[in-house]
Amino acid sequence: MATAVLPDDDFHTNADDKSLEIFSLIWLDANVDVKDTRDTEVKLRSIINHIKKFQDIKQCQQYIEQTSQKDRLILIVNGRLGQEIVPYIHQLRQVISIYVYCMDKKSNEQWACKFVKIKSVVVDLDELVTQITTHHKIQKKVEEPLSINIFTTNVGAGKSTIRVNGQFVFSQILVDCLLRLKSTEIDKNELINLCKNEYEGNYIELSNLREFEEDYSPNKVVWWYTKETFFYKTLNAALRAQNIHMIFLFRAFIYDIYRQLQESQSKHPLQVYRSQLMSSDELGGLKQNIGQFISINSMFSTSKERTTAVFYLGDITTQIDSERVLFEIDADPKMITTKPFADISALSYFPHESEVLFMIGSIFRLNDINYNDDQIWIIKMTLCNDDEHDLKQVLMYMKQQIENEQTNLRTLGKLLWKMGKLDLAEKYFNRLLQELPSSDPLLSSLYEDLGELASQTGDYDMSVQWHQKSLAIKTKNQLTVNPTINKTNNSIGQSILLNHINIDTKWKQYGITIAGGNGRGNQLNQLSLPQGIYVDDDHQTIYVADCSNHRIVKWKYEAKNGQVVAGGKGKGNRSNQLNGPTDVIVDEKNDSLIICDRDNRQVVRWSLQNGKNGETIISDIHCDTLTMGKNGDLYVSDWKKNEVRRWKQGEREGTIVAGGNGYGNHLNQLNYPTYIFVDENHSVYISDSGNHRVMKWMEDAKEGIVVAGGKGHGNSLTQLCNPQGVIIDHLGSVYVADWSNHRVMRWCERSCEGSIVVGGNGKGEQSNQLNRPTDLSFDVQGNLYVVDSSNDRIQKFDIDLN
Repeated sequence: MATAVLPDDDFHTNADDKSLEIFSLIWLDANVDVKDTRDTEVKLRSIINHIKKFQDIKQCQQYIEQTSQKDRLILIVNGRLGQEIVPYIHQLRQVISIYVYCMDKKSNEQWACKFVKIKSVVVDLDELVTQITTHHKIQKKVEEPLSINIFTTNVGAGKSTIRVNGQFVFSQILVDCLLRLKSTEIDKNELINLCKNEYEGNYIELSNLREFEEDYSPNKVVWWYTKETFFYKTLNAALRAQNIHMIFLFRAFIYDIYRQLQESQSKHPLQVYRSQLMSSDELGGLKQNIGQFISINSMFSTSKERTTAVFYLGDITTQIDSERVLFEIDADPKMITTKPFADISALSYFPHESEVLFMIGSIFRLNDINYNDDQIWIIKMTLCNDDEHDLKQVLMYMKQQIENEQTNLRTLGKLLWKMGKLDLAEKYFNRLLQELPSSDPLLSSLYEDLGELASQTGDYDMSVQWHQKSLAIKTKNQLTVNPTINKTNNSIGQSILLNHINIDTKWKQYGITIAGGNGRGNQLNQLSLPQGIYVDDDHQTIYVADCSNHRIVKWKYEAKNGQVVAGGKGKGNRSNQLNGPTDVIVDEKNDSLIICDRDNRQVVRWSLQNGKNGETIISDIHCDTLTMGKNGDLYVSDWKKNEVRRWKQGEREGTIVAGGNGYGNHLNQLNYPTYIFVDENHSVYISDSGNHRVMKWMEDAKEGIVVAGGKGHGNSLTQLCNPQGVIIDHLGSVYVADWSNHRVMRWCERSCEGSIVVGGNGKGEQSNQLNRPTDLSFDVQGNLYVVDSSNDRIQKFDIDLN
């Protein structure tokens, strides 16, 4: 069934619903609790976990009638009670099949043959299990609800498209927000515990859960998704029912699926097929929107084999009360910018099924619907990208609201608030409240949000309490005297060169803001999510990749304002524009900047002599950061191909010097490489962010060695969490921006653990705190510069001469 979620429908938000799966078994029998049926129940739970037993016909009928049409119910009933209840519940959409278990097969077949949903009349319990098992293999393919949102321009006169299309927009933004939101061990443990409670007594699924906890890795996520276990069943149910809290808990695994689909993205156009059973009303809703756009709110599974898809629709000579539908989809990878699709045969638990999987939120144009000679409705669709439909401006604006701020639980709460999900918004605000330290500057704003939310729900007493908490923090902050930091004395007498740093060297723990720090914005004294930095000692200048302002800013030492030296003409792909630049270096030989223009997928050169335009020097690359070797070779990390390439001057393709063996955690693989450093011996050091480690690849090596982290993500001294900027000193010590732990770490050569250099005092904006540090640099005196990205500032930590 495909449920077209129209304006009056609502997202399902109850994580404590009776079942975490889509399919349920209802067993109505006066003797349902006898030993034989209890033994059968154990066998049935390996197919459909949730079983609801009734002995009273009225209670059973009431329960069935009150379930949602998006539920899928299989009814087992004895002969006598079946004759009474079936005429009343047979027409309900949620009831998809009925089995009559009785002692007198012949007499019960006489009345049962009048109802097409009665699949069989059986007298043996083992046969009952066999029949349900056989039928369910097909049912789960064509009967699972398919949650669809429609974007239409066909609204009648006098009606607004905003309410009609709002669900379409918010479903797209919600997926983007969740994919950006870092998952925690608390979330994963909550999900596992929910599943353990759901499958209590189901020994097969509990065994699967144990295996999942012990052996799961991101490169096996599609294997788990295609295997018939709790993982597929509960994730699918959450997506199709739009159970937001369950999707929230699953988000790390959804992100892993997204990454695997990206890695295996189909290279050539495909025509794929999907079979579905629909009600006449559901099909009619789609017929009214031919030429419009639909988004699928779940993973969308299709087959390259038309005959396979048609087979699942069953014998067309058999009468059913649903419409048989076959989706025919044309998918061209050139159209895709955000939602990947891939042939997952090589990743699947069932490698011979020729399955093509589309990412959640994939958008299709509904081209045509017609009824063919085989009595099947053919729905022809074309895969589209986010830029094609008329809602592009709204969609892009709302996505930018997420991109232009640090995505956290407050971001999610505010999005749900806009969607009208006030209870869920409050849930995630409170969840964040429990995670923040008592000194976190975000607390005041969070209390204000909770106060406004309580006011909207009519709880004015609670609203006053939240606002009083916010006011108390603001008052305290105004009275607090910030520690004063002495200005750096530049007349030290003798410069301390970087290569004079030793293992005992320390840095002052209170940083000085030397660029930005005036709130997020695009004024010349502001930055917006800065990423990369280059320190030019010769000219007492730093260059900042001001990512969300789409510009490179030059900042003289002790200046109050920066100067735009590249970009700054708005986000775009014209020669005078940048789009999300993440790194910059100065090429002194050519008197120019080399910029990683990430979202334009290119590396550009920009003259320092009043350059008005950039020149593309590397194109079609998912670049994240770059650096230059001492001989002028350019090194660039590619986050999508999970590799680092070296370009000698004049080369067109470049040479892989690290990674390039697919996404993974083996020593010859990388997982989302970010910042890189090249030493005098041409060894390449890479922040292997997704694997929470720093790798060293010596020249011409086939695999790397771990020089920092690599013990899973965490905040102990042996761990990193999404490392970013990396520098190596002359002793081989590794300095790394430990992004999610809000600190800079140093790993001495061959050390088993690191030490905290600066930060590590919790996420915050005080001068001894960091918030998502990205890049690092030293000046010639050994002072440390840190891009404090989410605080929109560059911090300088002086070397401690004492």
